[in-house]
Amino acid sequence: MEYYVKSVVPIIESNYDKFTTVEKNIADFFIQNRKKVDFSAKAVAERLFVSEASLSRFAKKCGYRGYREFVYQYEETFVERQESITGNTRMVLNAYQELLNKTYSLVDEAQIARISRYLNQAERVFVCGKGSSGLAASEMEIRFMRIGVDIDSVLDTDLIRMQAVFQDKRSLVFGISISGEKEEILFLLKEAHRRGAKTVLLTANNKEEYEKFCTEVILLPSLRHLNHGNVISPQFPILIMLDIIYSYYVEQDKYKKESLHDNTLRALEEGTQKRRRVIDRTMEDLI
Repeated sequence: MEYYVKSVVPIIESNYDKFTTVEKNIADFFIQNRKKVDFSAKAVAERLFVSEASLSRFAKKCGYRGYREFVYQYEETFVERQESITGNTRMVLNAYQELLNKTYSLVDEAQIARISRYLNQAERVFVCGKGSSGLAASEMEIRFMRIGVDIDSVLDTDLIRMQAVFQDKRSLVFGISISGEKEEILFLLKEAHRRGAKTVLLTANNKEEYEKFCTEVILLPSLRHLNHGNVISPQFPILIMLDIIYSYYVEQDKYKKESLHDNTLRALEEGTQKRRRVIDRTMEDLI
């Protein structure tokens, strides 16, 4: 797969808010660096005016056993890139490609397989989000409903909070918040988890507190560290991950789910044809 390279940069980004000021300085160096230099602890410590112990703590917060393991992974996957943006189209396409690369680095296939099993086992599924995340939630509802999942998307703040009361061990609840800070989304996940439901948070911000009330935390690539991230739809990284979940879920009992999809498509086409016939008859009566 020549287009995709496993990178530690998305992992640094997803843990960014955990870091101290010194550690953020270290993180910024590794995120922004585009040249292959001496990455030894001694050289980087001198370059950034930090201690080697700070480098070790930073690496451990990223999930590595120490700085040596972290920098080995960083060097192993380091790709020297030359910026050659020659126009808006190239700029946008490069940004999308970078998001795809980051998704490739973050996706955990074992986790996606577990979530697919949760979808199969749940009697009812809820997915909630606000703003762009809410639009992605609506898209998830439409796609999964067409293959037989009893799923509802909830976008209204009050409805999101009220739904918490109705969750139990038969439920699976998805919360979408790129920042990981939407109060109503976190409230629903906490209450649903307390009542026995399985809970999944899709976010670009990894926090230890999520482990207390989330069965799974799906990490999304962050837009804030992306060159020209302000021109990219916030829905894009969410939709990529939802497509991956959808693909895994369909693979389980593929024939049945594809048949359901085809049946819903035919039902929609029949509805469209009936509306056309009604319109045609109305027009004939008017003439």
